[in-house]
Amino acid sequence: MSDNASHAPKTASEIASHVEEPSQAELHTHRRNAFAALGWARENLFSSIPNTILTILSVTLLVWAVPPLLDWMLLKATFLSEDPAACREAGGACWSFVTVKHRFILFGLYPYDEHWRPLLAMGLFIAALAVSCDSRFWNKRILYVWALALPLCGLLMWGGWFGLTFVPNDKWGGLPLTLILATLGIVLAFPLSVLLALGRRSDMPAIRAICVGYIETVRGVPLVSVLFMASIMFPLFLPEGVTIDKLLRAQLGIMLFTAAYLAEAVRGGLQALPKGQYEAADALGLSYWQKTRLIILPQALRLVIPPIVNQFISCFKDTSLVIIIGLYDLLTTAKTALADPSWRAFYVESYVFAALIYFLFCFFMSRYSQYLERRLNAGLKR
Repeated sequence: MSDNASHAPKTASEIASHVEEPSQAELHTHRRNAFAALGWARENLFSSIPNTILTILSVTLLVWAVPPLLDWMLLKATFLSEDPAACREAGGACWSFVTVKHRFILFGLYPYDEHWRPLLAMGLFIAALAVSCDSRFWNKRILYVWALALPLCGLLMWGGWFGLTFVPNDKWGGLPLTLILATLGIVLAFPLSVLLALGRRSDMPAIRAICVGYIETVRGVPLVSVLFMASIMFPLFLPEGVTIDKLLRAQLGIMLFTAAYLAEAVRGGLQALPKGQYEAADALGLSYWQKTRLIILPQALRLVIPPIVNQFISCFKDTSLVIIIGLYDLLTTAKTALADPSWRAFYVESYVFAALIYFLFCFFMSRYSQYLERRLNAGLKR
């Protein structure tokens, strides 16, 4: 005990000497980080009088809006109760509505006991889209992926084989229908848009006139009109006794509408290429289609990735307009779920849930386009 007592610090100075003090390098690092933060704030938030005013107003708005929003969304929210009265008593968000109605919102009128089928089909669709985003599959393998995914999704959704109950496509709805319309609309519209853009720049007057007429006509009318035309006019051009169901009509309308807008984006990329690229391709003795496929189109499409992806996002959101021809997409099922009188007061939660799903898909497309720009060096940095 005497040895331990002799080695124990007795005074405050001795105790302080045992406390590790930060080194000069650590202090210098902390000061440098602090100055960097202050410099960033001064440069981005307080660089001028207008910026300073906007920063103060933004902070004031956040302080005013965020606490009540968090109080409504989380603190007073109801998550598990299936009684609408409990939600009204709580006074906050009723996320129980989503818990009770999420299957109808996601799958619409599809038979309740068969919801595993559209769920599995939706998983296959998303998996095929994820594989398509991997550059290692940008070859013939991508055709094999979709050649396998599309028939499986069709088998799951329609049924009628292998003991699966047949479900007509007028019973489809919700997120699977939105994904089918948007994805197939984009995939089928893209090659048509490339042909239209090339035709608009063609030296043959007849081809150019047809492409210009189609593009300007479709771009001059809203998608609602195109869907009405697809629903009412298409059957008039078919032989007697032949009909097309509503889903295929909507798919054709979305494809034709999207192709016209994509064609203008592709044409912008073709016009942005220097004339020397065309001359160099001609000097190599390439045919028109070889020159277009190997030299012109790869460069043109890299230049217009942002507007192309913007049109993809627009197409995904515009599928909500198919309600006018009687199809129940995601937004329509979210609205229809409110038909239950006991839950009608909680419409905000229904639309927030649908908006979150739209946001997740659109945000992924936006971030992926930025990744493609960086990967393909399509930015404007010099």
